[in-house]
Amino acid sequence: MNRPILSIALLLVAAAVTNKAGRTAEPGTAPSEAVSTFHTILRLHAVAADQRKRSVIPGTDGWLFFAPEFRSLTVGPFWSDHAQKVSRANNKRYADPLEPIVDFHRQLNSAGIRLLVVPVPAKVAVYPEQLDKNTAFESTRTNTRAVPPRIDIHHQAFHKLLASRGVEVIDLMPVFLARRHDRLGPLYCKTDTHWSGRGVAVAAATILKTLKEPDWLRGLSRTNSATMTRPVSITGDLARMLAPDKPDRESLPLTFLGKPNKGGRPIPIPIARNSPVLITGDSHTLVFHDPALHATGAGLPDHIAAGLGIPVDLVGVRGSGATATRISLLRRRDNLEGKKLVIWCFSIR
Repeated sequence: MNRPILSIALLLVAAAVTNKAGRTAEPGTAPSEAVSTFHTILRLHAVAADQRKRSVIPGTDGWLFFAPEFRSLTVGPFWSDHAQKVSRANNKRYADPLEPIVDFHRQLNSAGIRLLVVPVPAKVAVYPEQLDKNTAFESTRTNTRAVPPRIDIHHQAFHKLLASRGVEVIDLMPVFLARRHDRLGPLYCKTDTHWSGRGVAVAAATILKTLKEPDWLRGLSRTNSATMTRPVSITGDLARMLAPDKPDRESLPLTFLGKPNKGGRPIPIPIARNSPVLITGDSHTLVFHDPALHATGAGLPDHIAAGLGIPVDLVGVRGSGATATRISLLRRRDNLEGKKLVIWCFSIR
């Protein structure tokens, strides 16, 4: 799409979104027409990025977005009969995400293992105004910051479908929308495809709140963890894609957790294959935990281990979806022996 034409189209659609969002009836909600119009903005961006063979969509104030997320939000239903039409999976046999998730739940349930599915919301769904301030949704709420409506309508439907099939899904969107202006920083990296250290912490707290105090945990030896929050400078993957020769860096606070050393500083708790808790999924399980992804000791496994007081097991696969994760588990050939809980975390894209 020609750049001037795209700009004009986006301005027209953005004006429509602003007008429609202004008629919001309840705080934090918007008419479905406004959401559909915002989807059109996302679709225009995604198509333009695809035509230019680019994966990065620049926003405002240094925010960068990942084009495949825009497509995933606007492609419509992506499961069952729709999967073959909309999926970009290399092997169409793996196009439908519904059955692999439901089948995994059934297998775990039959073995007495609890499964928690934790989809990571799209960055633009939590911070739509960082794409273009003219397209920000305004709520009628007073004395508080505006809360955008949920634009992940198809993923909401998918989560409900999973729940109807017995799968326990932790929907992070409500808490992410409520905490998106967290005083400790944004929930996503500006220049990376992943959530920020603050996003990890909020997600982990939500998971731990859902777990409460399971019976199997009470008889285990548990340890207290030390924590330390400090700023860390990273070069995000989106920044590297946009400007390989001179990518921008960003600084964000990370909370490191682990066993306290003599000085009280946290030392990361090693992954334990024999742990009753397995964290599995895509690179959201690895960021700030794997040294190849910005830091160690501040990722999702570290937060969950600290919250439970026990080491956790981890099978994370970078850049992969449901099928690749399950294949990685099968290759271990231990049939998840001794596991009581599996936390399956992956991006909505």
